[in-house]
Amino acid sequence: MPHVIVKLYSGRTEEQKAKLAEEVCNAVISALACDEKSVSVAIQDIRPADWQDKVYKPDILANSARIYKKPAY
Repeated sequence: MPHVIVKLYSGRTEEQKAKLAEEVCNAVISALACDEKSVSVAIQDIRPADWQDKVYKPDILANSARIYKKPAY
């Protein structure tokens, strides 16, 4: 606990994804006062053409009550 999944447009480098995972992990540790050993972060690359069907509709639109930071699109 906790496990964070980040879905983003494909095309980021492994270095960018590693930095993002590290910063997300640090934010989780800070916000929840938990140990680093209990945090995991996964990154899923999504093709821009697939964003609507694989992320926006099922994860954002269908779960809007659970979204704490909503997109502006």
